[in-house]
Amino acid sequence: MDDIRQRVTARQAYALEDLAVGMTASYFHTVTDADIRQFADLTGDHNPLHLDEEFAKTTRFKGRIAHGMLSASFLSTVIAILPGPGTIYLSQTLAFRAPVHIDDTIEAQVTVAEIDAAKKRVRLKTVCRVGDLVVIDGEAVVIVPSRKNAVA
Repeated sequence: MDDIRQRVTARQAYALEDLAVGMTASYFHTVTDADIRQFADLTGDHNPLHLDEEFAKTTRFKGRIAHGMLSASFLSTVIAILPGPGTIYLSQTLAFRAPVHIDDTIEAQVTVAEIDAAKKRVRLKTVCRVGDLVVIDGEAVVIVPSRKNAVA
């Protein structure tokens, strides 16, 4: 399996024909208190586990943690890198393995696992890590535009 590790900032679009099993891209983000508060306001999820340090200290996490879906949302960011603009998200599975704390740097990564050229669908292995610790894993299925037929 090829391991083409890309940390891309430019938004280059890959056509279906450009993809190969094993291609990988990553996006990094350090979670801040402001991220958590803005995500809570945007989604309406004001669980004190995310916002109230005194409450969070009484939980199994012993302090505030980021919303799981905030961390998982960075997978969408990296899918905008690989395969890139024009990609349509069809599905995503998620398994939350460990908490993410304020000031943790998350690496969201996708790896091309399977390409169904006839349906223009690509299965991606998805993972979020803090250092070497996997905090989220799963898989996504996306539709990728083809150069042969621009209609997805």
